[in-house]
Amino acid sequence: MSVKVLIPTPLQKLTHDQPTIDCDGANIAELLESLEQNCPGIKARICDEQGQLRRFVNFYVNSEDIRFLEGVNTPLQDGDEVSIIPAIAGG
Repeated sequence: MSVKVLIPTPLQKLTHDQPTIDCDGANIAELLESLEQNCPGIKARICDEQGQLRRFVNFYVNSEDIRFLEGVNTPLQDGDEVSIIPAIAGG
């Protein structure tokens, strides 16, 4: 199953400047492993030392925030689009 992952600009140096990556996974957790295999080092940028998603990185599946779905257990289907969005703070 192929899922399109939209990569934010700050992480594109890990994807050879590619703004999208096609990965496999039945859920977000499996997608993260596939993404790490394709782009070594990216998981450390979006997950903490315990392997949990960093709180300042948001994941959306087809425009739905996974925090309001099933988190890393959110199921994925062929053709889904996953967006990785770093939180922006300021004042």
